[in-house]
Amino acid sequence: MIKFFLMVNKQGQTRLSKYYEHVDINKRTLLETEVIKSCLSRSNEQCSFIEYKDFKLIYRQYAALFIVVGVNDTENEMAIYEFIHNFVEVLDEYFSQVICIYVAKGTIPCFLKDLENIYRVSLLLSFGLVILANY
Repeated sequence: MIKFFLMVNKQGQTRLSKYYEHVDINKRTLLETEVIKSCLSRSNEQCSFIEYKDFKLIYRQYAALFIVVGVNDTENEMAIYEFIHNFVEVLDEYFSQVICIYVAKGTIPCFLKDLENIYRVSLLLSFGLVILANY
């Protein structure tokens, strides 16, 4: 079961977070900080699956964007790894080549540059899970 979904840039700033279980806001901040440090400190040669406290972290990097999914211990890591890629493909189709287009500083993908698009990404994540699971 997915516990949370994070989109983070290389500087460690959370661009989007979605929690599927209740987590107190203070604990979210601490959790995100620790999770981001765990993922950003790893090299490209290391595995994208991390055991973290009582759950697993699965992450993928797309240019300057990291997508991190926290799941329980019984979840299939490769299925989540593929889910992340499918989600990026959906974003790519929806926003037309978003992973390759960057804002002036080159750190934030175009689809995350304004609040309206962040809301759209959140909606795609909320309603797209069922569609991708049946894909």
